[in-house]
Amino acid sequence: MPLRCVFCGTRTVTPERYICAGCDADLPRIESPPPSMASPFEYDIAPLEYTFPVDAAIKALKFKRRLFYGPAFAELLCAAVARLAPDIDAVLPVPLHWRRRWFRGINQAVEIGRPVAKYLGVPLLSCARRRRATPFQSGLNAKERARNLKAAFVVRGSLPYRHVVIVDDVITTGATMREVARVVKQAGAGKVSALAVARAM
Repeated sequence: MPLRCVFCGTRTVTPERYICAGCDADLPRIESPPPSMASPFEYDIAPLEYTFPVDAAIKALKFKRRLFYGPAFAELLCAAVARLAPDIDAVLPVPLHWRRRWFRGINQAVEIGRPVAKYLGVPLLSCARRRRATPFQSGLNAKERARNLKAAFVVRGSLPYRHVVIVDDVITTGATMREVARVVKQAGAGKVSALAVARAM
């Protein structure tokens, strides 16, 4: 059966698409990406700007469990992975602390990352965890975000992968992605890239 567009509710022409052609054309794409977040990433890609309607949809997924946005965002990221290197061999969603995961009922990064891993034909890793329940990052500047996340993540065991892609919903300053990348590399991953739905400009 045809799906309905997650943004406007129109039946999509292509049965497996979650976003209709009209809404897809109107999404706030980042035409000129800002400079790279630099080390430790090979690539850091976020195809959309964190503004309406993308910001509202991400908040609906995270805080209201509107799960249909997960595969819709994954659909956009599967198109974006063509810009990544072909040696990707694992996908790692940014982990939530267990209390926040329990309160929300989902980890939005897992909902987005699972279809991406399936599309790439690589494992979805679940070996990273957030060992500190850090305060919310919103409202903090770059230095405060980095301090807030210090030693917040840990990886169980080793990661014998050539190129791990870390997936999240939004890149703001990049502090979360960098901290996850640091522990992923410490665990043995060769290269790390960042992939998110949106970027706060």
